[in-house]
Amino acid sequence: MLFNSSATAREDASGGHAPARTAQALCRLLPPGSAVVVGCGDGVVGRLHGASAEAPEWLQALVAQTLAATELPPSTTPTVLHVHRTAEGACVVIGAQVRQPLDAAYRTAWCEAAVAFGLNLLDTERMRARIEGLEKSKQLQQALYEIADLAGADLEMSQMLQRVHAVLESLMYAENCYIVEYDEDQQSMRFLYFSDRHDDFVADPEQTYFLRDMPHSLTVGLLRHGRAVRGPSEQVRERLQVGYNAEHGPESRDWLGVPMLREGRVCGAIVVQNYDYALRYTDADRALLAYVAQHVQTAMDRRHAQVQLERRVHLRTQELQRANRDLQDEIQERKRAETLQLALFRIAELAIRSESLQQFYTEVHAIVGGLIDARNLYIALLSDDDTMLEFVYSVDEFTPYRPQRRRGRGLTEYVMRVRRPQLLELPDIDALLAQGEVQEYGQRPYSWLGVPLFDEGEVIGAIVVQSYIAKVRFTEHDQRLLTFVAHNVGSGLARQRAQERLRLAHAELEQRVDERTRELAEVNEQLLAQIAERWRAEQRLTHQALHDALTGLPNRSHLLDRLSEAISRARGGGRTFAVLFLDLDRFKLVNDSIGHAAGDEMLVQVAKRIVSTIRGQDVVARLGGDEFAVLTPCEHGLDGARELARRLLHVLGQPMWVAGRELFPSGSLGIAAWHPRYHNGEEMLRDADAAMYRAKAQTQDRCVVFDEAMREAALRSLDLEADLRRAINNRDFEPFYQPIVRLRDGEVIGHEALLRWRHESRGLLVPSQFIDLGEESGLIEQVDWLLYAQVIRRLAQSEGGYVSVNVSPRHFRSPDFTERLFGLIDTAGADPRRLRVEITEVALLDDAPRTLTILQALRERGVLAQLDDFGTGFSALSYLHRFPISVLKIDQSFVAGLQDEGSTGSHALVRGILALASTLGIETVGEGIETEQQLATLRELGCDYGQGYLLGRPAAAPQLL
Repeated sequence: MLFNSSATAREDASGGHAPARTAQALCRLLPPGSAVVVGCGDGVVGRLHGASAEAPEWLQALVAQTLAATELPPSTTPTVLHVHRTAEGACVVIGAQVRQPLDAAYRTAWCEAAVAFGLNLLDTERMRARIEGLEKSKQLQQALYEIADLAGADLEMSQMLQRVHAVLESLMYAENCYIVEYDEDQQSMRFLYFSDRHDDFVADPEQTYFLRDMPHSLTVGLLRHGRAVRGPSEQVRERLQVGYNAEHGPESRDWLGVPMLREGRVCGAIVVQNYDYALRYTDADRALLAYVAQHVQTAMDRRHAQVQLERRVHLRTQELQRANRDLQDEIQERKRAETLQLALFRIAELAIRSESLQQFYTEVHAIVGGLIDARNLYIALLSDDDTMLEFVYSVDEFTPYRPQRRRGRGLTEYVMRVRRPQLLELPDIDALLAQGEVQEYGQRPYSWLGVPLFDEGEVIGAIVVQSYIAKVRFTEHDQRLLTFVAHNVGSGLARQRAQERLRLAHAELEQRVDERTRELAEVNEQLLAQIAERWRAEQRLTHQALHDALTGLPNRSHLLDRLSEAISRARGGGRTFAVLFLDLDRFKLVNDSIGHAAGDEMLVQVAKRIVSTIRGQDVVARLGGDEFAVLTPCEHGLDGARELARRLLHVLGQPMWVAGRELFPSGSLGIAAWHPRYHNGEEMLRDADAAMYRAKAQTQDRCVVFDEAMREAALRSLDLEADLRRAINNRDFEPFYQPIVRLRDGEVIGHEALLRWRHESRGLLVPSQFIDLGEESGLIEQVDWLLYAQVIRRLAQSEGGYVSVNVSPRHFRSPDFTERLFGLIDTAGADPRRLRVEITEVALLDDAPRTLTILQALRERGVLAQLDDFGTGFSALSYLHRFPISVLKIDQSFVAGLQDEGSTGSHALVRGILALASTLGIETVGEGIETEQQLATLRELGCDYGQGYLLGRPAAAPQLL
């Protein structure tokens, strides 16, 4: 490019290419076929260039060089090269290539006109520069006003600095910015503000970082340097003699830091940086940031001063409030003493005038409630023989009625046993329970206060208050109050109980007569009630046995009974029928995301929709979970069943509100029509279930009818499963080994063990022919362990490179995977460093903490991990750096794309994966290399190793190890 970037930027800002238009206008004054280049400049606007159409590059270069030099070049190729310099330092250079000679007069006139054009262009640009300077000054002044206003605003420091950042962005490129406060005495700093879209560092303004702990930080280098620094971060590190540490953030394309000064001493810094090749900070940006930095520092000082003033005012206010509280406490204490004295007098009076014990208890409760929080209070008394505990009075939020019980080890008995008041918090109660001192009865309180009641020195009971909320806690003061009250209550209670016994003795005689009279009538009524209740219970049990408790629909047993009846009728020549098997799509997601209660609510709504859709002669049942079935007559073939299935899927697909959320359910449906081969309902449900899974596999919200092809496929799958079980018992599996080659020299450095099954009739089978069945039946783990054992034994018997085995996520969920694998290695005497495990991205995401623990345990023994099929997942990039992965295996789908030279997408993806691996220090293997083009491209891109048919096909062990 012949023109500098500053000129281009100025031309774009002016809305057009003024020098080029000037050159074009001058060119029109010359003979056809001519070309003109105009260059002009001075100390204000810099250098400007413009060329007419078809101007050759050598002419443009010559004008640019002449404008930059102080003298004419030694040789001039064009017909015209005219230079005009003014006393003020302006310069105009006109270069022209003329196809026909010009006479001297015309040439002189044309050059003078060209110079006039150039000087006019400079005048215009000077005016534009002045206007831009004024606008920038105005913008800077407004920004400083805003910063000054922010210092006095009622904002938190973080909010103020966020607003300052916004103001700074209006003046220059400052998307990535942070501000630190520096304590020179402590040699520490705090990140008061941090915003960077490429750095995931989260700044805590309250956390202090000591400079000695961050020797590789550019910020520390800037604070110690004490002067503004600008440039790419790598160059800045060299200038400040600071090393690199990835923990301090990524490298930036341009970095600008300015210290903030207070009385000539560094007290902080403000830093901006960018990661874009096209953007660079200038000296003007540095001067602007330094200017703004001092105003920011002034604003921060004002803010700190305001905060300190507010803190002093707050402390003084607290002192006054504390003195006021002390005075109020003294007044309150006197009032409590008077209240207590009055309460004790009232209790003594109650013991004399109360007409009944219940009235006595109630009024005692009211008196205690005037002293402390007694919303939950009870009085417990021992029986005359000390074996029973009776709760003679109880008012409680959770246990309003407390039945009489045998004296045990409750909290009430505990306070009577220790014979002194007990103030217990929840942790104290837990400790007593753990020690076996007490036994739990009823709701456990947050705070419990109990005081024993005495009569002539003997414990006769206890009075207790308790709290079930955390904000109500009893104190030692409350304990003293209740102890005073309990002393008087015990004495008064003894008198009241003696009087009550006399009243009860008289009442008991009269009651016995009445009770004896009613006894026979009550026995008869109870007998009739028991008979009626037993009949109702039998009806409930019958209904519960045949119906689903959640939806009220018939259950599986009920449906099987109806199916048996329908099969019997069909065999006797009655009407045929079909079974529709419905399963909700992604129902587990509802349970896992918004809870099982929401899932139950959804099932109830689905059941109602199904019931509203079926006909009166149909039978609908819930089979369990999210599975439903419908028994429907088919008098005219399967058309009616298909139409019913269509209506069910339609009504099911309507939105529904569950737990405050709008859900869009869908389902998959299978149909099994009656056929004489069916002997019972379970067989029909099995085939309808199989058809439903076929529908779910095709696409959700579909219906499939079970046919003969599906039946044959099921039988084949059943036979293959039987063969698989026999093969496990016969150990018909063996590993085939495919070489892994170092691409730079072609040396084989290891192999991948690939599973093969020597089927007795079908020959050698590859995993794709039986792996799905193995996963579904759960047999694949046994097959894997057979393979692992053979590979490890082969390692112990041979020498050479490593062998990698594939490990599915299922193994990582096993609690004894590593122990079992190490057992095979130790038993065989193999070197664990020659064994590697290959996992997929799914294993990383399935249970990340557990996977990390397993991989670390493997690495400690020397077993390295390789990430297989990398690039096919969608979340592993965010996890990759957290796991001890040694090798990335690039998926063969990306390698296949390297065959086409025009496939820029595959090249870019592979290049990105290799760059990521290089950054993380991970080796790479290209999978599925089948052509020389793919091999050459991988070498060129810097891939470490390769694997594929081009480099070596899988083979049995004797040829390889």
